Parts: sequence; structure tokens; C-alpha cells
Amino acid sequence: MQTDKRPLSPHLQIYKLGWTGIPSILHRMTGVALTLGSVLLVYWLAAIASGPEAYATAQAIFGSIIGQIILFGFTFALYYHLCNGIRHLIWDAGYGLKIETVLRSARVVAIASVVLTVLTWLLVFIVGGA
Repeated sequence: MQTDKRPLSPHLQIYKLGWTGIPSILHRMTGVALTLGSVLLVYWLAAIASGPEAYATAQAIFGSIIGQIILFGFTFALYYHLCNGIRHLIWDAGYGLKIETVLRSARVVAIASVVLTVLTWLLVFIVGGA
């Protein structure tokens, strides 16, 4: 008996990943990032409760370049997941399901996420005086 050397199901070697698949994958990835980011939030809150030395350590970690990059990524993940979640709520109501609207809303979610992230960080630097 000869076995076929074909894939059992279609995958990225066959299908091109488009504007409908990328937001779905990114939504899942940002959900995981938010879960990991909540661990950092718990660490920060525990540092506050543990006293000035622990808080100073946490602030040094989050204030470093790597810490700032992680916080920037967490902010983007938060806004992307929020915006895309709103998009899904609109779909659940039965609106925006035509392919043209799906593609347009995917772009709107991406742009809104970037704009909201940048505006948040600008506000942090303006108010924080950094």
C-alpha cells in the first residue's frame, strides 16, 4: 500500500495568509501577551506591598530600556485585543460580515491600536515629565 506524501490538511504552504487570518492570529497572541503581562502587574503590586526596597527594584526593572519595551508591547497588546474584541462584538450582532467590511475593519483595528498605543505613551511622557 502506497501512502501519499501530501499534507493531511491545508496549511501555510498551500494557502496565503491574508488580512482575515492575521488579525485572528494576532488576537490570540495578544491574549497570551496580556496573560503574561498580568503576571508582571501582580509582581509590581506585590512590590508595592512589600516595601520601598522591593518597589524601587520593580521600578528599576520597569524603567529600564527592556522594561519599557515590554510595557510598550503590553500596551499595544491591550489596545489591539480591546479593539479586535469590539470588532468581534459587532460581528456577533450580525454586522460587518461582508468580506470588504471584514478587511476594512481589520485595518481599522490595526491603525487604532497603533494610534492608541502611541497616544498613551506620549501622554505618559508628557504627564510623567520623562
